Amino acid sequence: MLESAVTKKGQTTLPKPVRETLGVQAGDRVRYVILGREVRILPVQPIRRLFGVLEHDGPPVTLEQMERAVAEGAAEG
Repeated sequence: MLESAVTKKGQTTLPKPVRETLGVQAGDRVRYVILGREVRILPVQPIRRLFGVLEHDGPPVTLEQMERAVAEGAAEG
């Protein structure tokens, strides 16, 4: 189990194994989710990190084509 101290200003340092697990570095942001007396720390993923995550082998699609596909999928479900 990992621990860190809380300063008078309410600050703490995330231990290195926590930073590595979350994949966060200096300057990154984290989000706190409070569940009763438990707090979960989640990394905030900036949009720029998502660039290139999805692969598409076909030609680009228009916004109209995307909206039509979404509407067809909603009608099926």
